[in-house]
Amino acid sequence: MATCVVLALTGFSTGRGHGHSSHGHSGGGGGCSSSGQDHDTSSSTGGTSGSRYHDYDDHDDYSDATSGGSGSSSSSSPSTALRDATVRLIDCATPGRAHATVRVDNPNATGARFTVTVGFLDARSDRVEERTQDAYVAGNDTTTVQVDLSSPGDAAKVDHCDPEPYAPAS
Repeated sequence: MATCVVLALTGFSTGRGHGHSSHGHSGGGGGCSSSGQDHDTSSSTGGTSGSRYHDYDDHDDYSDATSGGSGSSSSSSPSTALRDATVRLIDCATPGRAHATVRVDNPNATGARFTVTVGFLDARSDRVEERTQDAYVAGNDTTTVQVDLSSPGDAAKVDHCDPEPYAPAS
């Protein structure tokens, strides 16, 4: 089987297939076969270099989509990486409010989900807790996000908040 794949990718033929072409193009037939298969209905499409081989029986269907083949490709272009959103603190947790509120700005033309991280710190700047919150922000837009403490009782310990300045796309 490995020999068949290698031969199909390089364009060589074992001579067991049929060079029949229903599209008026020359060459390109061939391929790998087992003794129980009948390839009289197979055809070769494309030109002689980098052509595609299709086996139309019900046993297997190989397509060699290497360079030079004709036809359309269903692969899409690689997606571009999204830039991180910027995060600004609006309000920190207080004894009566067990969450911080931040503003998240999406600099990208497309909407995306971002992971916001906020550190809740005491008066000595020791970390009481660090929490994250995912939020969807439309393209070139801004939204406010509430990041809750895991325990409302910890709000009394919080003196100030330190959000990460950038939120990565999640």
